[in-house]
Amino acid sequence: QKFLEKNYKVIVGVILAFVLVVSVLNAWWDSAIFDETAHIPAGYSYLTMHDARLNPEHPPLLKDLAALPLVFMRLNFDTAQKFWTTDINGQWEAGHNLFWQTGNDPDQVIFWARLPIVLLSLLFGWFIFKWTKELAGILGGLFALTLYAFDPNILGHNHFVTTDLGIAGFMMISFYYFLRFIKDPTWKNAAIGGFFLAVVQLTKFSSILLFPIFGLAAIIYPLVKKIPAEQKSVLLFKLKNLGGYLGKSIAAFAISIVIVWIFYGLNFYKTPELKMAETINFYFSPTDTANVKNIYTNQTLLALNNNSFTRPLSEYFLGIAMVFKRVAGGNGAYFMGQVSGTAFPAYFPTVFTLKEPLILLFFMLSAIIIAFWNNIKAFIDRSKNSAKKSSWTTDFADYIRHHIRVLSMLSFIILYSYISITGNLNIGFRHLFPILPFIYILTAKIIINFCQKNKDASHKFTFLSATLILSALLIVQTIAAYPYYMSYFNPIAGGPKNGYRYATDSNADWGQDLKRLKVFLEKHPEINKIRVDYFGGANIKYYIQDKYIMWWDAKRPIEPGWYAISTNFLQGSIYDKTKKDSDSYRWLKNIQPVYQVGTSIFVYYVGEDELRGLK
Repeated sequence: QKFLEKNYKVIVGVILAFVLVVSVLNAWWDSAIFDETAHIPAGYSYLTMHDARLNPEHPPLLKDLAALPLVFMRLNFDTAQKFWTTDINGQWEAGHNLFWQTGNDPDQVIFWARLPIVLLSLLFGWFIFKWTKELAGILGGLFALTLYAFDPNILGHNHFVTTDLGIAGFMMISFYYFLRFIKDPTWKNAAIGGFFLAVVQLTKFSSILLFPIFGLAAIIYPLVKKIPAEQKSVLLFKLKNLGGYLGKSIAAFAISIVIVWIFYGLNFYKTPELKMAETINFYFSPTDTANVKNIYTNQTLLALNNNSFTRPLSEYFLGIAMVFKRVAGGNGAYFMGQVSGTAFPAYFPTVFTLKEPLILLFFMLSAIIIAFWNNIKAFIDRSKNSAKKSSWTTDFADYIRHHIRVLSMLSFIILYSYISITGNLNIGFRHLFPILPFIYILTAKIIINFCQKNKDASHKFTFLSATLILSALLIVQTIAAYPYYMSYFNPIAGGPKNGYRYATDSNADWGQDLKRLKVFLEKHPEINKIRVDYFGGANIKYYIQDKYIMWWDAKRPIEPGWYAISTNFLQGSIYDKTKKDSDSYRWLKNIQPVYQVGTSIFVYYVGEDELRGLK
């Protein structure tokens, strides 16, 4: 323990260096995933053209950061094409143009766009250490950082140009500074809290889920604040406190909206009013009389768009409205032998259990048990203490006052989990990322405090040693799983190679293995032609050139030869009950793949014998 506390700066540096090295390697070797085809060109267009027509459903901050290195690369980006001139939100075509069609080096473009996201992941790791160190000391900080840095799911997504890790990290930072304001409600802390509230709003629109938690904290905490002995009127004191908190909280929110408005204005001041109106009318039709919400949304957004001063807010609220519409509409997904566009209630609990390392799950469960026992024990002790004169309400107020940080984090975890489980968007464990930093922090705080507060020296040594050994095993297991972090599944699911059986999309197959298919084909010159059905953002022709034949599940007749099929398309086709056998890959169910490239592409060989068996 003394060694760790004495050398903690070096240990933090080593852990973050590991994250950096692994992430840079994955940033190079993972091919473009599906969403990057939209996010990278959008960010590049924001910085170079200040126009909001691409990818308005996500705020600009992370896309700006990703595109920053690209500004210095003098890329070709042909805005004379229809994705820019006539299409509404032609984001996918824009990506194909930037990456593959105008002479740019796509591997360099994608790699350099990913580096700012990698650097952000280091900042978030350091901040997890900082916050937990304040709550549970140096050991707690190191433990929380280890849980973060050696979670394969973090390493699997911290090099992609998406919003998932960014929103998790900035939500945590926004939480930290708002809770600092709650504990010390100065105008300075309110202003800092407002600034970081703006940052998280500029990261992803799911940030609005912070508002109810922050609002409750701003109302409840002043009501339970300790009353000075000289205070004559309890009610007057509480009302004055409440008014001060609410006033400064509203000011913080106002600051955040002003910063959002300025940032949107700087990013998108060249967006044509007519183009913005076309986008609004496309997504929220003014003639859709069957949906009154669409009409009201259309009218509000157009009213804001009609004035250059309020147009940035029109662009901001358009994105929020698009997200709500998408969540309500759902997204087709494969899960546990089913394909559906509506939510599976068991989806997020299942993927959480299958994709987190078993040791990490054990730590989380241990923390829940310890916290539950500590609270039960405190209740029993209070019941036995007959001399205690304080009322239940006083004790409850004291509990909230002393545990406002923990209770706020826990409330957010519960709220966000509930919204995710009952929502209609089951396309990846990554959508649970916002709760992960809080889980790491609370798990580390509870376990380390339990170990250190144990009065029996031998028990304290045993618990700390067990925590250290299990942490070392987590590190070893995570290193051993390299490079398959995005598609990581724990041994219950059969590991990364078998996770596709349970869930696909960004859990297992997001298009990350096309460059590995290229390497595979170079090692197998006997394959001169291969039929490819690839899910992802990379370009098949660029990597495989004249060796590939475009294929899809409904293409007939089935031909003898080699096939490379993404597991996302494979599972989605086989288990989609709306598809006929003649339009699906069900004919592959009884043919064993010859190779598994990475974790997401199966390579099959269909010979004459297999072909005759299919007839």
